[in-house]
Amino acid sequence: MPLHWNGKVAGGALGVNELKCKLRTVTGNWWSAATGRGPRTLLGRSFPWHLCLVATTFWVGEIHDPNAHDGSQMISAYDGWWYERYGGCDGVVEDGVCNTEVREAANNYFPKHMTPQQNPFYLDLPFNDVTNEKAFSQRHLIPWANDFGYAGNLENKNFSYMKNRWVELSFRGKTCFAQIADAGPVVYDDFEYVFGENNERPKNSEFNGAGMDVSPAVVGCLGFDALNGTQAGVSWRFVDEVDVPDGPWKIVVTESGYDWSSGGPQANQ
Repeated sequence: MPLHWNGKVAGGALGVNELKCKLRTVTGNWWSAATGRGPRTLLGRSFPWHLCLVATTFWVGEIHDPNAHDGSQMISAYDGWWYERYGGCDGVVEDGVCNTEVREAANNYFPKHMTPQQNPFYLDLPFNDVTNEKAFSQRHLIPWANDFGYAGNLENKNFSYMKNRWVELSFRGKTCFAQIADAGPVVYDDFEYVFGENNERPKNSEFNGAGMDVSPAVVGCLGFDALNGTQAGVSWRFVDEVDVPDGPWKIVVTESGYDWSSGGPQANQ
């Protein structure tokens, strides 16, 4: 993998994806006809793109709203000890508060003040397949529900089909990859948006209708306009692990599964 990541993936069509986003189209034939090429060849399944979405920023250790049931990033929907397992504040502690920080390509977009024990490239999507009853009942519809390592766990409430899955993100001609580490924002049963094939919009109306939260590493890698805010124009899709290219997101890969066995009171419903 490169020492300094330049935001490009060999064989990718990120500029094309940005153009697709602007034109609000998901027609595969249009992609080829307009550009003379298609997306890079996938070894796994081809999942649909979710285009032109708003992303907001979150990070391990953030206390977004101490009065909200899902306002703390000390824990995640899938890990009652997220802060401890990650290795602490994914940023910089100032006056006892865990704040985000600028990430740089020279450091592979890793945090500057700590060494992460899990992948710093992470995100959430609004589908908590474990503790949200509606989402739990839809687990059999998840595309990889019958894959090796997943099959046979539909009734297992100590297993998540979402945690650690890989997502490809595109913004202004750059592509980065990240693993799912949490659920949200705000909504936790948005199956139609997360798994829909027709570019459905998120049910969430808060934070400019954000359809995902992304980590500081992703913010830096994609080159968002603001360090901590909302960013429009982000596109994403699921990818099988076999189709995740080398890059800074593979320096530390998160493998721990769902674990609320000894955590605090469940949050992020």
